[in-house]
Amino acid sequence: MFNLFKSKPKAARPIFAPLENDMHCHLIPRVDDGSKSEEETATCLRVMGAAGFKNVFITPHYTIPRFPNVESDILRRFDDLKLDLATHGGYDGPKLLGVAGEYRVDTGFNDRIASSAFLLIGGKYLLTEFSLHQQVLGLDQVMFDLQMKNYDIILAHPERYPYYSSSSHVLQHLKDMGIYFQVNILSLSGFYGEGPRRKAYEMIENGWVEFLGTDMHNTLYAQALIDASHDHKIEKLLEKHTFMNRLFTHPEEEGKKKF
Repeated sequence: MFNLFKSKPKAARPIFAPLENDMHCHLIPRVDDGSKSEEETATCLRVMGAAGFKNVFITPHYTIPRFPNVESDILRRFDDLKLDLATHGGYDGPKLLGVAGEYRVDTGFNDRIASSAFLLIGGKYLLTEFSLHQQVLGLDQVMFDLQMKNYDIILAHPERYPYYSSSSHVLQHLKDMGIYFQVNILSLSGFYGEGPRRKAYEMIENGWVEFLGTDMHNTLYAQALIDASHDHKIEKLLEKHTFMNRLFTHPEEEGKKKF
């Protein structure tokens, strides 16, 4: 299988092995703004494996109108991807544990709540995201309605929403409601800029962050993950803090102290 990088990258270091599982990436080809081919997906997955991940949940975007994905189609494409990896190219990357979704709280979200049309991480966790440009109206009611249906809610990359500070009263309220937060690993390396990097570290130090995710999209992100694996500040953070990623394969650890 050909190498999609322009030049041979330095090898990733397996510093993310303590997490074991990645639970946020966009590697089903041609369904959103993530991977564009099976080859690109395999390349990204191999980098993730070299960086220490053993298992991966793929979470395509469900966003109206940009990515109006349908769960049945995503499940079929996920099965096709697994078959392709198993039968072509000598794949030796992380195991694909399942497919879920990153669900935008948008104009069609209430309809999804009413119909319970969600694919969950590990059959339990609902990964949600907000617009990067404007705050969600009626957020309390949305989260309450989800909780009334017994979803365990994860908010993806809160550090990337420019309208929230790292000590936002809105984010504090979500934490008080029991919403889990997932920070992007690449935010910690400055991939999205200094603002998200700073907020990501502050949220972690405040004890607000339960999960880390790659949010892997393509080989540009894969190269950034390799670079992050050589970031000694990230390595020290992983030594200091324990995150909940392992719960997807070790549910018996749920009662352990996170920080």
